[in-house]
Amino acid sequence: MSLPTSRTARALAASAALCGGAVASLGLTGCQASMAGQTLPSPYYLRDDVQFFPAGPEFQFPNQVRAIEEYQLEGIGGGADGVADPIGPVN
Repeated sequence: MSLPTSRTARALAASAALCGGAVASLGLTGCQASMAGQTLPSPYYLRDDVQFFPAGPEFQFPNQVRAIEEYQLEGIGGGADGVADPIGPVN
């Protein structure tokens, strides 16, 4: 195989070698994507530790409900039924 002699041919050969090296390194290293809570695939997937996230509380807003109930029981709402009056004029 003969080496390129012109400047353009050398630049083209160098860029082709660089692109080929980039494609080869991408194919050899792999990539990692997260889909539906799973990390797929990783070059280290056989040695990777499994992450477990325990289920949270069934009801997400217990403090908010408790605060609203306390607010209504204190009678701060201003209405006869404990419901707050509107802040501005109602159109």
